Amino acid sequence: MKVVFMGTPDYAARALEAIINAGHEVTAAVTQPDRPKGRSGQVQCSPVKECAVKHGITVLQPVKIKTPEAIEELRRYVADIYVVAAFGQILSKEILETPKFGCVNIHASLLPKYRGAAPINQCIIDGENETGVTIMQMDTGIDTGDILTQKKVILEDKETAETLFDKLTQAGAELIVETLPKIEQGVLIPTKQDESGASYVKMMDKAKGKIDWTCDAVSIERLVRGLNPWPSAYTFYQEKTVKIWRSDVVELSTEDTQQPGTIVRVSKDFFDVACGKGILRIYELQLEGKKRMDTKSFLLGNPWKTGTLLGTVSF
Repeated sequence: MKVVFMGTPDYAARALEAIINAGHEVTAAVTQPDRPKGRSGQVQCSPVKECAVKHGITVLQPVKIKTPEAIEELRRYVADIYVVAAFGQILSKEILETPKFGCVNIHASLLPKYRGAAPINQCIIDGENETGVTIMQMDTGIDTGDILTQKKVILEDKETAETLFDKLTQAGAELIVETLPKIEQGVLIPTKQDESGASYVKMMDKAKGKIDWTCDAVSIERLVRGLNPWPSAYTFYQEKTVKIWRSDVVELSTEDTQQPGTIVRVSKDFFDVACGKGILRIYELQLEGKKRMDTKSFLLGNPWKTGTLLGTVSF
């Protein structure tokens, strides 16, 4: 098939690579404009652009894909289908109806659950045992189109957003390659999404990562994994941010019943923090301005003691 591919991050680039390797003709790749990144502010191109350039594919980078000028340029590139994966812009009805087979999206959840921008993070935060990838026929709604194919992915006990991202990236690349020939052959039966099971996830931001120690330890531990590596779960100590990278839940004993956020036990390899229910054991953390390190190394330079209170900040 002739394909115009739309996407931006690594998640999308892996799918583009798979489509190319499967023998489809990608007539153009559409991605977000190059932008400054990191503290250096150096302008960088997206992973999708890097992949397209490597394969000699024309790259389009409209600031707004729905403008008449952008649509006119897009139509210069013949395609049977537009494949979209984490593109970052909403497509107009005019664009959706341009190619013969319309537009399909590679979404990182088992729709209708977890529509929106952060399905990978949220399914971990919610304690899901499984998630997956959906190839969806796009319509004018946000992830509301008919389901074409799906592939399930099982979550491990200590799954992080980073490890799950890798799994779903691979699953999405495999599934789109399996799905495109079926679309061309007309053998797929689109399935309407069940609105009663729908949920929506907004884009994650740094505020989401602030730990509320009055919550139960199980929920906080999921938050730590669900926001690893970005935007990360964090607390405060003496007006400095402390990121929590790896933790576990331990049972609450009678002597541990202290104010949530209080360090109730310090060992050479970990320290325990009282929560609204249960105890969170910290194995890896990062103090503001310092590098990420295991708790043993951290405590050598920061001799925190039982009774230390986390989560308070005076500014």
